[in-house]
Amino acid sequence: MIPFLKDFDPTYGVAQTLSPRLRRVVARNPGPFTYTGTGAYIVGRGIVAVIDPGPDDPVHLEALKRALDGETVSHVLVTHHHLDHSPLARALADHFGAPLYGRPAASLPEDRGAVRLEAGDDPNFRPDIEIADGWTAKGPGWTLEALHTPGHTTNHFCYAVEEDRALLCGDHVMAWSTSIVSPPEGNMGQYLASLERIQKRDFRVLYPAHGPHLVDPGPFIATYVAHRRRREGQVLDQLQAGRRTIRAMVDDLYRDVERRLHPAAMHMVWAHLIDLTERGVTVASPAPTLQADYSLA
Repeated sequence: MIPFLKDFDPTYGVAQTLSPRLRRVVARNPGPFTYTGTGAYIVGRGIVAVIDPGPDDPVHLEALKRALDGETVSHVLVTHHHLDHSPLARALADHFGAPLYGRPAASLPEDRGAVRLEAGDDPNFRPDIEIADGWTAKGPGWTLEALHTPGHTTNHFCYAVEEDRALLCGDHVMAWSTSIVSPPEGNMGQYLASLERIQKRDFRVLYPAHGPHLVDPGPFIATYVAHRRRREGQVLDQLQAGRRTIRAMVDDLYRDVERRLHPAAMHMVWAHLIDLTERGVTVASPAPTLQADYSLA
């Protein structure tokens, strides 16, 4: 079982000090995908960087302005283009005269059977400067490194704070829940590879965009990976039992779960089957869609 951490006081509108060089201001946008709200992180003192300003909320914008009063914002960065992370970035960057950094969303084919399981995309996200894996930024007493961590989205980045051995990890790892990996935007194979990459970096602490932070995150990430591998094994068992469609697999695997949650379960199974098909473990006919027939290779 994943040892989730649920206890978290967001203290809306107040800059909470997490370390000598790190503060967090949480937006009041609680929900099924955001938990208690989106945390905007401020790195440094005097000359600072801001990561994930959050949703388009004038009250939250004013809270960030108060927290940053008298300081110079040198960088505004975004982990990915969802509506709970990036919409406020442009307004904040323009207010402080700072460039906006991130990676634009990729153009992906839509699947007509897909159900929206995320907070939604921000179609207006346009960074001034597109970052790449290994990109760095510096300020007085702080160094940021961008780590490309696709899986939750294709353009997801985490930001390492070198001096704290900390990672601002967006939606890549969360302490209160598993991260959503929902095709066609989400990719299970890339997600697992990104998890293992983060685990090898041996960060002292992870700061997700939602909920509490994780100290000594290595064992927690190991349970995250084990959870996904266990799900993969269950999908293979379903195929071995002769169930060829995602609907049939979910009806059996989740027979004791409320049916309103079955669409999310179907996406999880779909993500695993896309990965298994790409690895040659399974065969999809005619292609690895929600409606395809699947079999063991």
